[in-house]
Amino acid sequence: MSDGSIDLRRDVRARVWAEPLETLDPAQPDLFAQDAMWPYFERLRQEAPIHFTPESAYGPYWSVTRYQDIMAVDTNHEVFSSADGIVLQSLESKAQTVGRPTRPSFIAMDPPKHDVQRKTVSPVVAPANLQRMAPIIRERAGQILDGLPIGEPFDWVDLVSKELTAMTLATLFDYPFEKRRQLTHWSDVFTNAPGHGPVTSWEQKRAESEECFAAFTELWNERVNAPPAFDLVSMLAHGEATRGMDIHEYHGNVVLLIIGGNDTTRNTISGSVYALNKHPAQYDKLRANPGLIPSMVSETIRWQTPLAHMARTATRDFDLNGRLIREGDRVVMWYVSGNRDDGQIEDPENYVIDRPRPRNHLSFGFGIHRCVGNRLAELQLTIIWEEILRRFPIIEVVEEPTRTHSVFVKGYETLPVIIPKRN
Repeated sequence: MSDGSIDLRRDVRARVWAEPLETLDPAQPDLFAQDAMWPYFERLRQEAPIHFTPESAYGPYWSVTRYQDIMAVDTNHEVFSSADGIVLQSLESKAQTVGRPTRPSFIAMDPPKHDVQRKTVSPVVAPANLQRMAPIIRERAGQILDGLPIGEPFDWVDLVSKELTAMTLATLFDYPFEKRRQLTHWSDVFTNAPGHGPVTSWEQKRAESEECFAAFTELWNERVNAPPAFDLVSMLAHGEATRGMDIHEYHGNVVLLIIGGNDTTRNTISGSVYALNKHPAQYDKLRANPGLIPSMVSETIRWQTPLAHMARTATRDFDLNGRLIREGDRVVMWYVSGNRDDGQIEDPENYVIDRPRPRNHLSFGFGIHRCVGNRLAELQLTIIWEEILRRFPIIEVVEEPTRTHSVFVKGYETLPVIIPKRN
C-alpha cells in the first residue's frame, strides 16, 4: 500500500512553520480530507496552545490544543456553554439557515434541560441493555463478515463499517430494518457540506433533511399512541421531560442520535483496519493475543479520534491558562490534537495496542457532555474484531482511503481492502 500524501504533508509542514503564528487556521476541511492537518496542531501545541484565529471560513474562534486545557474547557459547562452549538458552523452554512427554525438537541443544551433529556434516553445504553444487545450485534457481525468476498477487492466502509452501524442504529430506534441504510445516509447528509458526501446543493441538503424529519415525525406519532417501548423514539415520546418537547427540538435530538450512533463506531471500525495495516507489528501482536482486542479498541479510538472537535461559547470573560477569553467568543476543543499531546500521552503519534491506560484519551469528551453511547461503541468494536480474528488471518488495505471532507467528522468515505483467504 503506497502513501502518496507524504510529499503533501511535508509541504504543509514547511508552510505551517513559515506562516505567522497569529494567522494560523487549522479549521480547513481540505487538509483534513488529505490527512495533512497535523503540522498545524503540532505547532499550536508547542507555541500557542490556546490560540485565536481572527478570520476563517467559520468566523473568529479560539483553538484549544493541549489535553489538560481541553479538559478544563470540557468540564466547565458554566463558563463554556453548548447552547450556541457544539461544532464550528461555516459562515456559508449560517447564511443558508437564516430565518429557518433551529433544531436544538440535548448535547447543545446546558443544565438543567440537558440533564433531563439525556437521562431520558440513557437507559438504552445502560449496561443491562448492552448485555441484551451483545448477542444480536455478534450475530449480525458474523453475517456481515461471512458475506464478504474473498480474494477480490471491496470497500470496507460500505460493506462492513456502514452496515454494522446501520443495523445497530435501526435496533436503537426500532426503525424498519430493511430501510436501515437510510440512517447512515442521513448522517452523511447532516455532517457534509454540499459538494462533499451525498448532497450537491443546499436545496438537496434541506430536502433530504426534511425527508428524515418527516420519517421520524411519523415514528413519533406511532409511538406516542402506543404503549411505552424500549427504543429511543418511544423513550422520547413517553418521557416525562420530553413528551411535550417542541417538534424542532425532537428533530434536533434525532439528528444527534443518528450522528452519534453512526460516526464514532463506523469510522473507528474503518480506522482500526487502516491503523493495523499502517502498523503491521501491532497487527501481528493482535493475532498472537486476541485478548488485546479491548485495549486495541481504545487505542484506535484515541488514534483515530472520529470526531475532531467540539465547540463551546464563553458565557463571560475568563482567563484560560493565561489567555483572556471574552464573553461570546467561540472556543474549539481540538480532541484530535489533545489525543496527540506528548505532555499527556507517551509517544502519541504511534499506534500501540498494548499501551498502558489505553482509555486515557479525549475522543468521548468529558464532563456532562461525555458521549452517552461510548460503551455501545466499544462493544460493537470489540465484537466485530473478535469475529474478524476467528475468520480471517489478515485484512489487507490495497489503496489509501478517501477521507471525509470535514473539520468535525474525522473519518473515511472509502477504504479499499482485500481478504486473501479465510482461516
